Amino acid sequence: MKQQMKAWRQAGKSVGLVPTMGYFHEGHLSLMRQARAENDAVVVSLFVNPTQFGPHEDLERYPRDFAQDCRKAEALGVDVLFAPTAEEMYPPGYCTYVHVEGLTDSLCGASRPGHFRGVATVVLKLFHIIPADRAYFGEKDFQQLRVIQRMVADLNLDVEIIPMPIVREPDGVAMSSRNAYLNPAERQAAGVLYRALQRAQEAVAAGERDARKLQQAVTAFIRSEPLARIDYVAVVDPQTLEEVSEVAGPTLLALAVHIGPARLIDNVMLHPAAG
Repeated sequence: MKQQMKAWRQAGKSVGLVPTMGYFHEGHLSLMRQARAENDAVVVSLFVNPTQFGPHEDLERYPRDFAQDCRKAEALGVDVLFAPTAEEMYPPGYCTYVHVEGLTDSLCGASRPGHFRGVATVVLKLFHIIPADRAYFGEKDFQQLRVIQRMVADLNLDVEIIPMPIVREPDGVAMSSRNAYLNPAERQAAGVLYRALQRAQEAVAAGERDARKLQQAVTAFIRSEPLARIDYVAVVDPQTLEEVSEVAGPTLLALAVHIGPARLIDNVMLHPAAG
């Protein structure tokens, strides 16, 4: 991979990187298309990163289909699918990790201790192996996006982070590899997440500015779905990810909800009307 990067650099080619854990869906493919449109060469990394999974999480059963992923990436004109083994990425004696403070304490960081340490570490390793001009990340994992943007700024990394919008199923459910865990009843129940976010957007459009009332309304709406178990519902500053009391400007409403065996995350930006 490093030799290929060196050859592209010597040829004056720009490189786009799309880091993934595989099992590609339309959300991943939207990142690849954008990378293909903006760069001379495109690398997609495929690595189910063990250091970002907790001891009782779904590392072993995380969905995988390497052959199908290869076909999808090739069809979009991806130049290289970089798929290292865990042994290559974390050889015996590995003991260096990256911790982004503050931004990783709340939301998913609170319920998945160590998760973002694993994310930041593997992404920094990828940026060193594949020193791309641009790297593409979806806004569904909004906290992950912010953590990576902070790491890039703090460590003076020479890569532009390109955020990409959430891609949704026809019923509004955010596309996720973990949707594969859901049976038909659970998949139908998952629609409650986006409907709850829409309710909050409508309330803000109607003049509601109290973050606590919005949080309570979203929580109550999700609890009306018997199959849903809430991890968190939070109204936060989109830069610091700290909870706010009032929707005074663009504000992130983020949530994580267990439906059956899947932990699903989603978010929307709340925009109070001027005046």
